[in-house]
Amino acid sequence: MSTLPVFRWHLAPDGYATRRQLRARDLRPGGQDVAAQLERPRRRGRPPLVAYLYRVDLAKPVRPMTPGRWRAHAAMMRARRTCPECHRDAGYVIPPTLGSCVPCAYPEEQRAA
Repeated sequence: MSTLPVFRWHLAPDGYATRRQLRARDLRPGGQDVAAQLERPRRRGRPPLVAYLYRVDLAKPVRPMTPGRWRAHAAMMRARRTCPECHRDAGYVIPPTLGSCVPCAYPEEQRAA
């Protein structure tokens, strides 16, 4: 088993990138294994923060959104905005902590206003 090269935070050599950095360049890891990792030390005995790095030269372009994917994305977002109690589009993503739109979650406050 080979061990990954470890670099300190902000000191990774050129040619490596995190998933977010790849995405900013319209790339994706494309099935490659993690090539290295960054470690950011923390205080008070806490374990370091770790970020995995991928090789940029092996990265592949991001797959384009097809019309079917756009439809699926729109349906997913519509479901997240639809209140399960009143079945109306709330106009925002309903927080999972509430489980319904604000008027349904706090009906007594809506009547007082």
